[in-house]
Amino acid sequence: MSTVDGTSALSADNATHVVISRRQMVTASVASLLGWSLDLFDLFILLYVAPVIGTLFFPADVPTLSLAAVYASFAVTLLMRPIGSAVFGSYADRHGRRRAMIVAVTGVGISTALFGALPTVQQIGASAAVLFIILRLVQGIFVGGVVASTHTIGTESVPPKWRGFMSGLVGGGGAGLGALLASIVYFLVSAAFPGPAFHEWGWRFMFFTGLISSVLGLFVFRALEESPLWMQSKQQSAGAAKPVVSPVRTVFSQYFAVLLVNLLLVIGGGTAYYLTSGYLPTFLSVINKLPSGTSSMVLMGASVMAIISAVLFGSLSDVFGRKKIFMFIGVLNLLVLPFLYLGLADAASLPAIACYALALAFLGNAAYAPILIFLNERFPTVIRSSGTGLSWNMGFAVGGMMPTFVSLASRTTADIPYSLMYFSIGVFVLYLIGSLVIPETKGKFD
Repeated sequence: MSTVDGTSALSADNATHVVISRRQMVTASVASLLGWSLDLFDLFILLYVAPVIGTLFFPADVPTLSLAAVYASFAVTLLMRPIGSAVFGSYADRHGRRRAMIVAVTGVGISTALFGALPTVQQIGASAAVLFIILRLVQGIFVGGVVASTHTIGTESVPPKWRGFMSGLVGGGGAGLGALLASIVYFLVSAAFPGPAFHEWGWRFMFFTGLISSVLGLFVFRALEESPLWMQSKQQSAGAAKPVVSPVRTVFSQYFAVLLVNLLLVIGGGTAYYLTSGYLPTFLSVINKLPSGTSSMVLMGASVMAIISAVLFGSLSDVFGRKKIFMFIGVLNLLVLPFLYLGLADAASLPAIACYALALAFLGNAAYAPILIFLNERFPTVIRSSGTGLSWNMGFAVGGMMPTFVSLASRTTADIPYSLMYFSIGVFVLYLIGSLVIPETKGKFD
């Protein structure tokens, strides 16, 4: 509820309230959105230059194997994200969301920029691939830390009626904004380094732009205040007889069953994201064979569509509940996504390609729009960063490996659309099972 002095009262458990200023709500919302979008911007850079990276660091006689190696390096980062969530999530639960966010976002930006300085296989041989993988491991730890902080401080700083909206805005809107920024950078760098020049220097400048994340993050986070619910929880736990000693241990002991059920949905939502928005840059390049400039324009439109979809379905979960929206999205994707993949592969004109790409981005990002707030509502404040971060990153780690499996399952590039179709069917069967077994969590934000 709102007060006359421009503040709002946030309900923590329908019995106690925390007063927060409008300025703090806006700052926390912007910080969460920007932190996650900059994180995804850094990750999307690799997806946009995947074919180039494949030839420079993982050369192979079969193009799909080279692509599979690049996506495997992407999956390696995702596999490290749960470790990052354990480290930074525990820190965020004990010492605050703000501090964890600043360190994690800065770390992601710096590690991304370092990829631009790596030597290639042609320069130092197989050691180039090893260095590339090691740096991906380091980046993955910081990425996991970003999730643990950005995915809690925003929803903890707004009234209950806006939490589904924040879920879509941060989780899906942040991803769409990050992809949009990467599309713009890809367009500009492709224009500055056309043709062979992109293979020589352009891809390096793509990675160098990761420094933007660190600079913007530090600029925005200076004005960020700590989560009001975390501050309240910290004050209450100060007088508790048995404070939470290890948030991560608590998640795996007392909330292990909750974690497993969460993964049914997060794996489905994560896979939907990586097999739509995540795979679109490669699909447009390898299957539709669009020029870089044209492809980047289509991807910009897809990113905008992803933001619209995420905010829409996140907000709808505030109206109809999380469970009903999950079930609706699951059925819709199970029935429609397979046809969109085949339609995009057969599209002969640019307008048709754009329409299919926009539809894929819309449905793929709808799948995980309410997941952030759903996870927040599954854990109490004292372990929310750890529980949310682990659930999100473990599920998205599995989802992030799916592009690798799609590439490996495809003997030729012409088989990729069919592989995507079959994988999406299997994933959304799992997603629907999760939608059926989960409880309704709306209004249970402790």
